[in-house]
Amino acid sequence: MTVTVIGIGLIGGSMALALKELGLASRVIGVDTDPAHSQKALELKLVDDILPLDKAIGVSQLIILAIPVNSAEKLLPSILGQVNEQVIMDVGSTKKGLLDAVADHPKRGRVVATHPMWGTEYSGPEAAVKGAFLNKATVICDREQTDADALATVESLYRSLGMHLVYMNAKDHDVHVAYISHISHITSFALANTVLEKEKEEDAIFELASGGFESTVRLAKSNPAMWVPIFMQNRENILDVLNEHISQLRKFKASLEKENYDYLQELIEQANGIKRILK
Repeated sequence: MTVTVIGIGLIGGSMALALKELGLASRVIGVDTDPAHSQKALELKLVDDILPLDKAIGVSQLIILAIPVNSAEKLLPSILGQVNEQVIMDVGSTKKGLLDAVADHPKRGRVVATHPMWGTEYSGPEAAVKGAFLNKATVICDREQTDADALATVESLYRSLGMHLVYMNAKDHDVHVAYISHISHITSFALANTVLEKEKEEDAIFELASGGFESTVRLAKSNPAMWVPIFMQNRENILDVLNEHISQLRKFKASLEKENYDYLQELIEQANGIKRILK
């Protein structure tokens, strides 16, 4: 089948690479508003062709929407107006706003809302990773509102990529990713700003930063063009998570201020409970 990937960045580029390497697509078309991205995607052989959006839609069986979530929300209704039997699959990090935007569209059933749970702090076509999705999870939201054939096409594609499928409604998805993903990025951004503000000796940061610090703060290198829209879309859920996170930080602060080291140990032991889930 012919697949169009709209947005040839980290996720879109990695998806295009996988489709080509696994023979899941006979032709991969790229659509991107950045000419430099388009050229680089061709050079890296992530895509076979670059076409304007309307022409790409007309010759494709599957359309993968891999652009920032605010842009996807604006563009999806227009794409739906141009499809017949084509399947549209999005890969964004929030779902409710996107699906609300097309809830009453007569072709809503052609949309399969998905979120492959993988990513890095890098962006652009150069960030595409071979085998990125193998043994990872992907979430499919509100499948009961999707046409059976469209759902089957996307399920088959993800299974061919080596992913396992998780189903949930869009609202629950956005709550869960606020805790599992979005708060991690905010924490990393805030920690990076803390270090940059308080540690003026850049050489010291470079020399002394251990693996632990680097792994904690690596997400601070993530692209703001991607993450600001995510935070906007999932604002209410993220605020709930931030309130709880700040409450936990205050507990650590209070234990140190009051020299209550028994309580500090209790907090750390409580946190160790995450080992039951992440082994």
